[in-house]
Amino acid sequence: MSLVVICLNFVNAAAQTKGEVNPNPKKIFPSTGIETSPALQTLLNNAVGETLNNFAAKKVTPDSVAATLIDLRDPKNLKMANYRGEQKIYPASVVKLFYMAALHRWLENGKIKRASPELERGLKDMIVDSSNEATQYILDVLTDTSSGGELPAKEFAVWSYKRNAVNRYYESLGYERINVIQKTHCEDAYGREQQFRNYKGENRNMLTTNATARLMAEIVLGRIASPERTKRMMDLMKRNPFVESKDPDNQASGFTGKTLIDKKMTDARLWSKAGWTSKSRHDAAYIETPDGLKFVLVIFTENHSAEREPIPTIAGKIIDGLKEIKN
Repeated sequence: MSLVVICLNFVNAAAQTKGEVNPNPKKIFPSTGIETSPALQTLLNNAVGETLNNFAAKKVTPDSVAATLIDLRDPKNLKMANYRGEQKIYPASVVKLFYMAALHRWLENGKIKRASPELERGLKDMIVDSSNEATQYILDVLTDTSSGGELPAKEFAVWSYKRNAVNRYYESLGYERINVIQKTHCEDAYGREQQFRNYKGENRNMLTTNATARLMAEIVLGRIASPERTKRMMDLMKRNPFVESKDPDNQASGFTGKTLIDKKMTDARLWSKAGWTSKSRHDAAYIETPDGLKFVLVIFTENHSAEREPIPTIAGKIIDGLKEIKN
């Protein structure tokens, strides 16, 4: 697996909503030659800006949205754009992508010695059902730690170092501005998990849309693990938005997939991992369409978790505009 270093350009929200582009594109994945694209940047700026205008009455503001787009139509000529893509944001369940990819890589290289039916069950439930309990188990396996009572200082230091294992892995690959270290909970953390947050909600998981889009692209392109493990990860992320669901927060139809429903794109294919809390609503998606579009789109929204339309609205504008851009 090639190791790549990311160097993504940040353009502030005010500039991007006016449609300004980065005048100095830089390669962000040197080993593959991926570059920022002025055409994609304009498309993303306009998609976000128009969506912000549409939802201005609901106080969806420029600083409540972040997004990254990577065009995968030509794997040898990858292009990207970002809107607040380097902003660190609490990722909710999107962090589970990072735990999944690390687990598959470590099973492949032998750092984790053996798979088991229980491990496979936990992995499936973590990604398909977004189970927090499964995520807690997977992170225990990845870091050789476990929850429990508070620890004395020396024991806690050892425990904390071990819990940082996933962070160290992604740092070794050049990922920056992320913190993938905490379990996800339905309610709250207790004992040493709360101790690890310094009892103040500190040391939270954090991701950027740039880092998340990079990981999605590397999974899709088979750069994280073997072809067989890549297929298994993709199978877990496969969504069918046209399967009827009464859950408005269904990962398949309640986020990026909603735009496929709205556009009646029954032949499009979607892979994704969503995350939401009482304050945030996020989706990391990869889409393929019959007319040849292949792209990763990661959108994080904050402080408007009840607003279900901004994510599919941005995605719909990206689909429409990307058709007009030659790779």
